[in-house]
Amino acid sequence: MHLELAGDLSSVAFIAAFKRFTNRRGYCQHIYSDNGTNFVGAERELRIAYERCISDDKLSSYFTDTHTTWHFNPPSAPHMGGYWEVGIKRVKYHLKRALNSTLLAYEEFSTVLTEVEACVNSRPICWISTNINDLEVLTPGHFLVGEPLKTLPDPDVEMFKGSLFQRWQLITSIRQHFWKRWRDEYLVNLQQRTKWFRSTPNLQKDDVVVIHDNNAPPTKWKLGRVLDSHPGTDDRVRVVSLKTAEGELLRPISKLTLLPTKTDIFTT
Repeated sequence: MHLELAGDLSSVAFIAAFKRFTNRRGYCQHIYSDNGTNFVGAERELRIAYERCISDDKLSSYFTDTHTTWHFNPPSAPHMGGYWEVGIKRVKYHLKRALNSTLLAYEEFSTVLTEVEACVNSRPICWISTNINDLEVLTPGHFLVGEPLKTLPDPDVEMFKGSLFQRWQLITSIRQHFWKRWRDEYLVNLQQRTKWFRSTPNLQKDDVVVIHDNNAPPTKWKLGRVLDSHPGTDDRVRVVSLKTAEGELLRPISKLTLLPTKTDIFTT
């Protein structure tokens, strides 16, 4: 997910944001969007500019491989965006509550968005390591920078109540507030709520799980590997022993989220 701040909803503002995006991420062969007037206007302006450039022999060879095809959803159907619309919807939902009535300057808001982007792109997707003792997982950050995203450590200032002059602490507070809300929702979504209707497989030895840790800093996910399970009298496992980077732990499965493997993802 890439979050870019635009000053308004005009086509000019979107084109400027799109230029910043392509400068950092590269050209796009295909763009998918809803039918917002700023997107439609920007597509028209970019198409005219492209046709003007392509008519110049000196520029035609350069722009041939960067021609972008724009795909619009049907009018009044933003829900047809699917995954990207859902992702942005959740980010906006939690960001609105983290900001509340806070007033931020443009630079401060842009900084908050990059912090939020790092939080979202740090989420674990599946376990990828071939070493049984390695807890490395695949994250969206791997597709962007080739490794998990990292952020600078900050003190816990989620309940910051300082003055307007203490802007950095305020931005950090907003990021931590967003992180806690978004992380908890993501982990809940990973835990399928079907256990009340049908049986689910017990956690097995060597399964990799995310440990629910309310004190984990932004972009940090506490991972563990199942060493042993402790079934009850009904042969259902509700407690397991885990190996983590800090040592061995005993945790109930209600505080754990099983990560899929590469095989699970490719199968589905």
